[in-house]
Amino acid sequence: MIELARSGITMIVVTHEMGFAKEVAHRIIFFAEGNIVEQNTTEEFFKNPREERTKLFLSQILTH
Repeated sequence: MIELARSGITMIVVTHEMGFAKEVAHRIIFFAEGNIVEQNTTEEFFKNPREERTKLFLSQILTH
């Protein structure tokens, strides 16, 4: 999938693998309980999340 993403093929991927998402995504749409919580560029999503739910998720997933 990484090779496909790098080749320019458009994909919609649902994943909990944040390392993978950070490496290949151009945009991140973060859902919680079936609702869109936040959407942003990959860089902004990881460096400057806006929503508290996003911040909580990233703090839990990126420290483990």
